Amino acid sequence: MMMRRTFRAMGTEVEVLLDAPVGERAERALDRAESEFERFEQIMSRFRDDSELSRLNRDGRIEGASPDLVRVVKLALEAREHTDGRFDPTVHDAVVAAGYDRTFADVPAESPGPPPSPALCGGAVHIDWSTIELGQGTRLDLGGIGKGYAVDRVAELLALAGPCLVNAGGDLAVRGGAWPVGVTDEITLELTRGGIATSGRDRRHWRVADTEMHHLIDPSTGRPADGDLVSVTVVADSAANAEVLAKAAFLGAVVDVPHVLVTADGRTVLAGGLA
Repeated sequence: MMMRRTFRAMGTEVEVLLDAPVGERAERALDRAESEFERFEQIMSRFRDDSELSRLNRDGRIEGASPDLVRVVKLALEAREHTDGRFDPTVHDAVVAAGYDRTFADVPAESPGPPPSPALCGGAVHIDWSTIELGQGTRLDLGGIGKGYAVDRVAELLALAGPCLVNAGGDLAVRGGAWPVGVTDEITLELTRGGIATSGRDRRHWRVADTEMHHLIDPSTGRPADGDLVSVTVVADSAANAEVLAKAAFLGAVVDVPHVLVTADGRTVLAGGLA
């Protein structure tokens, strides 16, 4: 029996599907999935003043950080190294400077000028066991990996009850079974393991002083990325890795996993073994 639960968390709509017999065990699993998303939001949201991430950004240092925050920050720093800086968790100030300084639902569609100045990225981050310390002027935005991490962890928990799919605004992971996943109106992929994520400027965008802005920052410039891509969807061994690789591919990196690119002139390009 396919059970479904939807709720809002981490700034997006979350859908959880569980293929399991209807009953108390399955309902408890879905309850725990929803609670886990709330817990991850309390850890990683930059829009909640009481989150661990907000305290770290505010104080520049946090001792006794939760294992999940330490793990995500480590993964983000490893991703920065592996993508030659195209993925960078220290883009916080650049995202804010571009106008994404509140939840997207509250970002005005148009704002008067002047256009925002670029912000520096590539800041220092030091981790010593459960202590995280930021370099001078450095703040973190885990939006490019945090949802994928949460989706992966929740999928692992749900898999104890049966085959499952967890989808947080397009960042998606499955455990068990075979799941059709729509990438575009014309393309559907069947996912049997791992995760899918999309990076794009087609959904989260706004205008400042007649200039279109979006949330995908090019760390080399400190500004929203230029280019002819509208979106990149990546299939990887996990949703967190898919998020990282989608951002890197959006910024021009060559990735060796299945992915779908959509260009500004309407073309859809299959790559990485997709045909």
